[in-house]
Amino acid sequence: MAAAAMAEQESARNGARNRGGVQRVEGKLRASVEKGDYYEAHQMYRTLFFRYMSQSKHTEARELMCSGALLFFSHGQQNSAADLSMLVLESLEKAEVEVAADLLENLAKLFSLMDPNSPERVAFVSRALKWSSGGSGKLGHPRLHQLLALTLWKEQNYCESRYHFLHSADGEGCAHMLVEYSTSRGFRSEVDMFVAQAVLQFLCLKNKSSASVVFTTYTQKHPSIENGPPFVQPLLNFIWFLLLAVDGGKLTVFTVLCEQYQPSLRRDPMYNEYLDRIGQLFFGVPPKQTSSYGGLLGNLLSSLMGASEQEGEDSQDDSSPIELD
Repeated sequence: MAAAAMAEQESARNGARNRGGVQRVEGKLRASVEKGDYYEAHQMYRTLFFRYMSQSKHTEARELMCSGALLFFSHGQQNSAADLSMLVLESLEKAEVEVAADLLENLAKLFSLMDPNSPERVAFVSRALKWSSGGSGKLGHPRLHQLLALTLWKEQNYCESRYHFLHSADGEGCAHMLVEYSTSRGFRSEVDMFVAQAVLQFLCLKNKSSASVVFTTYTQKHPSIENGPPFVQPLLNFIWFLLLAVDGGKLTVFTVLCEQYQPSLRRDPMYNEYLDRIGQLFFGVPPKQTSSYGGLLGNLLSSLMGASEQEGEDSQDDSSPIELD
């Protein structure tokens, strides 16, 4: 017992010394940056990173790179900040750190400070999502997707924000973003199409709960949609009936519904593609041949088609590489 207590005390002293050493180093680096010696400070950060990593001091390396990146961002040094942000990811990957809420928030913070048009940002988000998936083949942790979606929404990058909301569990946030997207960028005649696409894609990802939440919230909050159901717009009535049919699981109801609303469904050629997949997932319809559609929508549909049949019905599993414009 005494030996164990002594070992614990020694470990605590070593930990305190290490923290003190890191803080002293940080102070010197901060002073260099404040003086405008950006290049020298950047190189010193990199040198210390590799030294810490070689000593298996992964936490110290990560924390130093994170604070350094934030410091460079605050001085407008985008390239140096982005480089240190990538080293944060490298430390997480090599240390095989468990995914935790604070780490996801740190990564989202670094993402939010990067130049939206920089290639480094695309590389960073792709790598961060891969790490957050835990090597499971999924497209990233739902919480990280949510945080990325919120940042992109603030930047009014609605298309990419919608993509990340689809892979999160935040149907309500997605709905509010879509209301803003529709009212600021869309035509009044398309208010129903914004939410229809989101609901169909959530269902293709076997996320019934988010599909229902995004529909209910959007139709309640959108200023151009009168109280329903039933709704003035036939497409909204179709989506409402579809969500009820998914809960019931009766193929005849699904088939009649799709036949009756074909005029509305022909407004977007992707609707019937999505419904083919929904028919397979929820109504036991046998799969068709792979879609011949190309481009971004085709890539998205291919990823939806590739989702594992064995996942739970509320899973957001997806096996395609990330697509970011």
